[in-house]
Amino acid sequence: MEILRIEHVCKTYGQQENQVKALDDVSFSVEKGEFVAIIGPSGSGKSTLLHILGGVDTPTSGKVFVDGKDVYAQNQEQLAIFRRRQVGLIYQFYNLIPVLNVTENITLPVLLDGRKVNPYRLEELLDTLKLKDRRTHLPNQLSGGQQQRVSIGRALINAPALVLADEPTDNLDSRNSQEIVSLLKESNRKYNQTLLIITHDESIALQAGRVIAIEDGRIARDEVIRR
Repeated sequence: MEILRIEHVCKTYGQQENQVKALDDVSFSVEKGEFVAIIGPSGSGKSTLLHILGGVDTPTSGKVFVDGKDVYAQNQEQLAIFRRRQVGLIYQFYNLIPVLNVTENITLPVLLDGRKVNPYRLEELLDTLKLKDRRTHLPNQLSGGQQQRVSIGRALINAPALVLADEPTDNLDSRNSQEIVSLLKESNRKYNQTLLIITHDESIALQAGRVIAIEDGRIARDEVIRR
């Protein structure tokens, strides 16, 4: 079942002689439950692509469909709801709120959405992320790996259709990097969530089921490596 479809997406910045084309006619689709790695050199457009898929940045032209819905045909209020409920974004910089503890950081998207936290899902996430004994800790009381796990919990708490991770292991050592990737793979398997990871780490990319290589704003390679 198709969960994501991108049709002829272009993104340009600047005007006239200063114009930069970050994405140039990008099209592909992703099935529900796929684990896709997006690779490419710095400046290739892969982060721009991820932000467009997540409703954070608007394409100059082209369309993005998530679960059959045209993302950018929505008004700003609808787009905000889409970002909160349908997309889980994970960045290399954890972006945690320093005055909120682990539980509060994880549940923030639910509370901002005006909904009640599902206590069973919260406990399951805390257990999966090995954070049960850190639930009342503030971000500055956590290691880098633990902070990234909190950011993953925050991305997963709403059970989004898409989990989008932008270099999620870039600031971590090799042991913590593999642990984070293992957690994301477990979420992908356990909840059948669709996972797209931007990475420059070949060992991480090779753990995905499919690799999309971006060069100069275009798809240079799209290869299924396991099913």
